[in-house]
Amino acid sequence: MITTETVRQIALALPGTEEYDHFGKPAFKANNRIFATIWVPEQRVMVKLSPIDQSVFSAFNPAVIYPVPNKWGLQGCTFFELKEVRRDMLEDALNTAWQAVTTKKSAKKNHK
Repeated sequence: MITTETVRQIALALPGTEEYDHFGKPAFKANNRIFATIWVPEQRVMVKLSPIDQSVFSAFNPAVIYPVPNKWGLQGCTFFELKEVRRDMLEDALNTAWQAVTTKKSAKKNHK
């Protein structure tokens, strides 16, 4: 099992990442964009992936990694169950989400 403190350490190790409160949940952002939130009582993490990345990660085990069950899930927001997810899988997902928010912001700057 991965602890919420381990999630925090993994996320904060990504360059430029900050933690703050997002509606009562620890959230992680880079370039002012959220890429993950910890759902502490539920022992899960929401990672903001692209819909394609979401389908790839979910294919490994849809009982452990699955879309958030609402419109956010359709946009790539994905739950990872901390009691069962492998650490390397979660690290890869957090890195993928972090890259997406940092690349998107950089791409906008380059177009100005």
